[in-house]
Amino acid sequence: MIEGKRIAVVMPAYNAARTLEVTVRELPSLVDVRILVDDHSTDDTVHIAKELGLKVFVHDRNYGYGRNQKTCYREALASGADIIVMVHPDYQYKPTLVTAMVGMIASGVYDVVLGSRILGGGALRGGMPRYKYVVNRVLTAFQNIFLGVKLSEYHTGFRGFSRKVCEELPLLENSDAFVFDNEMLVQILHFGYAVGEISCPALYFEEASSVGFASGLRYGIGVVATTLKCVLQRLGLAKFRFLDKQGLKLEQMPLEDSSSLSRAASVAASGALGPGEGAD
Repeated sequence: MIEGKRIAVVMPAYNAARTLEVTVRELPSLVDVRILVDDHSTDDTVHIAKELGLKVFVHDRNYGYGRNQKTCYREALASGADIIVMVHPDYQYKPTLVTAMVGMIASGVYDVVLGSRILGGGALRGGMPRYKYVVNRVLTAFQNIFLGVKLSEYHTGFRGFSRKVCEELPLLENSDAFVFDNEMLVQILHFGYAVGEISCPALYFEEASSVGFASGLRYGIGVVATTLKCVLQRLGLAKFRFLDKQGLKLEQMPLEDSSSLSRAASVAASGALGPGEGAD
């Protein structure tokens, strides 16, 4: 807790058994709730998460990175969190920087804080492949020009949000795939939330998760499409549900249309993951 605000860290996980413990061990003590959502892993991610005392939710099948985040934010809101930080459990980002991120949000100056691998030059030093760095810079420049802002990068997975951001954004209108990240950030910019950035070193190593070429290509195309949709809506030439404040929000998700969340809730409620599951 910081300045009376309840802090939740959410970890969207898929086959993160090898790096989960080192990630969790570096989370600062000010974190009140530690949530892991498992997207139907085939390794020991759930078992290790339970042993580490995380609050665990399990998808009944692999729904995708975007759907995983929807579950993460929904459960963080349900836990009473005032500030929510997403930390990838692959240890690609430094969990110790959660303190800096939540401090910026708790100050009331920022609604969203991004951990940038580009600020300070940490991306290449941390082992980011050069071609990924180039693509990152090209896509970031493209979005900055068309969206009229100046962020150092749009593609980080280390992000912090105020409660109102997660409550007010029409997140259910977003993709269940990797492009969810970019759609959410474009929504944040479109609706005028205050965004800050901190420098975050990147750690690329064998155990860290990495998007494959095909998924990366689909993501890049999705980034361009998301940006152009925002431009068209601003010009009054088209309307898109994910940029409509009246679009579907997390609290509006019908259980019958959300097998992933209903499954997660039933697992937590039944104790099917074993003694201690669901403890903060």
